Amino acid sequence: MVRGALSAVLTAGCWIAWLLLHVATIPVPGLQRRWRRWMFSLWSRALLGVFGVRVEVVGRPPGEPGFLVCNHLSYIDIPVLAASLGPVFVAKAEIAGWPVIGMLARCMGTVFIDRGRKRDIPNVNRQIDEALAAGDGVVVFPEGTSTNGAAVAPFRTSLLAPAAQVQRPVHVASLSYRTVDGDPSASETVCWWGEMELMPHLLVFLGLKRVEARLRFGSAPVVGADRKLLAEKLWQAVDQIFIPTP
Repeated sequence: MVRGALSAVLTAGCWIAWLLLHVATIPVPGLQRRWRRWMFSLWSRALLGVFGVRVEVVGRPPGEPGFLVCNHLSYIDIPVLAASLGPVFVAKAEIAGWPVIGMLARCMGTVFIDRGRKRDIPNVNRQIDEALAAGDGVVVFPEGTSTNGAAVAPFRTSLLAPAAQVQRPVHVASLSYRTVDGDPSASETVCWWGEMELMPHLLVFLGLKRVEARLRFGSAPVVGADRKLLAEKLWQAVDQIFIPTP
């Protein structure tokens, strides 16, 4: 498929370019991080163009370093958000083992979490704090899994504890997708959820004529001193700007 081949060539070219300057900037960690963020954003915008994904951004993205939570619908959420933010993502641990994608995720500073191991959470929270302290933006999907876009699932609280402890402002965003006339619904072809297998779903996604994505940022950050109350306030803030995916 043409889109698959183009995305592979694009990804290989961007990775080589990132690697060359990454090595050259090892003595200057700040410059190295800025280069990574810029390349991540550039690759994401180019990849969305290849995939035929048009993104409408509503509201103003948070500045760096910003801690942001968002609903989660699909693997395509990553380039949609990265095109505007170039952040560090917190992702499920199994992604680290995916061919190519796992390597790219590690190169872009992704923090991996095994949600089945509670002992993993303090280490993940420490890595989030380190990323923020270094000037990176961090994106967390507190639903804990991707959904079909019908509603915002309840937020898990474990990764919100450090923000609550220091009353760090937490920004919110919402994502939704729509396909064009003649294509199947976005909830089945863009959203990746339940027991859907990755490769069959990806092949269907690549065959879509066009995808309309809406990324909407909240107008103000949310602050809370209790992680459970903070999670509820954040859920309400995301739900208020959420548009269901048909």
